[in-house]
Amino acid sequence: MAKIKSAKKRARQAVKRKRRNLAAKMAVKEAFKKAMAAIASKDPNAAKLVRDAASVIDKAAQRGIIHRNKARRKISQLFKKITTAKKK
Repeated sequence: MAKIKSAKKRARQAVKRKRRNLAAKMAVKEAFKKAMAAIASKDPNAAKLVRDAASVIDKAAQRGIIHRNKARRKISQLFKKITTAKKK
């Protein structure tokens, strides 16, 4: 454990940030999975879920929680799936 006051504060901040980042990552995963499941089950609300998931992913990328290229890749996967599902 840190002895210096500023080091203790940094440790507290790191824990707080880790919790926040983990929650955001889990929100991204959850939104992505829900959207993919909706597309697979041909849910009529799939388009809305995909838009919502894209929004959550973009916000996480803007905050630096996930890399911007990963965010673009995930969003691309979602839109590619939904467009192919609509064609069938």
